[in-house]
Amino acid sequence: MMFQRFLAVLKARNMEFMRDKSALSWNLIFPILVVMGFAFAFNTDNGDLFKVAIKADGDIPAAIQPFTDLKHIEFVNIDDIAAGIKKVERHQFDMLIEASSQQYWINEASSKGYMLERLISSHAANLNKQMVSGEAIRYVDWLIPGILGMNVMFSALFGIGYVIVRYRKNGVLKRLKATPLSAFEFLSAQVLSRLWLILLFTAMVYIGTDIFVDFRMLGSYFTLLLILILGTLSLISLSLIVAARLSSEETANGLLNLLSWPMMLLSGVWFSLEGSHPLIQHLASLLPLTHLIDAARAVMIDGAQLADIGMNLIVMVIMTIVFMAIGVYNFRWE
Repeated sequence: MMFQRFLAVLKARNMEFMRDKSALSWNLIFPILVVMGFAFAFNTDNGDLFKVAIKADGDIPAAIQPFTDLKHIEFVNIDDIAAGIKKVERHQFDMLIEASSQQYWINEASSKGYMLERLISSHAANLNKQMVSGEAIRYVDWLIPGILGMNVMFSALFGIGYVIVRYRKNGVLKRLKATPLSAFEFLSAQVLSRLWLILLFTAMVYIGTDIFVDFRMLGSYFTLLLILILGTLSLISLSLIVAARLSSEETANGLLNLLSWPMMLLSGVWFSLEGSHPLIQHLASLLPLTHLIDAARAVMIDGAQLADIGMNLIVMVIMTIVFMAIGVYNFRWE
C-alpha cells in the first residue's frame, strides 16, 4: 500500500463531499429536526395506561390472574429480575411482579406505580410490596441514541455504497484502474473519509440537540466514541458488499433501502422490542445497528462501562471484519 496514493484519494473524496452543499446541510439539519419533532410530539404517551413486567417461570398463579386480566395494562414477560428492577427505578416499567415469590416492585416517585398498587391490592392482595426509587427517563432521552444511530446508518450506507456505484457507472473506477492505485487503497480511503465525516457530524448533532433538549448522559464519552467508531465501521463495511460489483444506481438504491429499512424498524430506533415475538428479537440481534443503539443507550442512560457492553462491541468488530472481507474480495473496478 502506497500512503501517498491513499492520501490523494482520501483528500479527493473529502473535497467532493464538502462541495456538495445540499448533502452537507442534510446530514447536519435532518437529525436535529427529527429529534426536536419527536421531543415535541411524544411528551405524553397515548398507548396503554400502564406497563407491567412479569417474571413467571410457568403459568401465572391463580392469586395473580385477576390482576393480569385487567384491560389497558401492557404486560411484558422478562427473565432478569435485576434488569427489571432497574427499569422500574427509571420509570420504564410502572411495576414489576415476580410470580414465584409473589412479590411486586414499584417506584415510590411514580404516580402510575401508586395507581397500580391500588389496583393490585384489590385484585391480588396477597403479594408482598417492595419499594425502589429513581428518576424517570423521558422518551427523548431514550430516543436520542436511536436517532443518532439512524443518521449514522444512512450516512454510512448511502455515503459509501451509492457513491462507489455511481463512480463505476460514470467510468471513474475504470479510469482509476489504469493508475497504480490498488483496490485496497481506494476502498480504505473511502472508508476513512466517510468515517471521520460521520464522527464529525454526529458530534455536531449531539452537541446541537443537547443544547436544546438537555438529554441524559451518565456514561463515559470515550466509551460512547468507541461505540460510534465500531458501529460506523460495521455499517460502512456492510455497504461495501452492495457496492462491490453493481453498476446500476437504481439497483443499488433498492438494495440499500432493503438493508436500511429493516434496521430502522427492528433495531429499536423508535420503540423498544420488549414484549415482541422472540423471532423478531433474534432477527434484530443480527443487525449491526441494533448493537450500536443498544450499546449507546446503555452508556448514555445507564452509565454502562466497557465490560457491560463488551458483547455488543465484539459483535460489531466481527461484523466489520466479515463484511469488509466480503466487500473487498468481490470488488471489481468495472
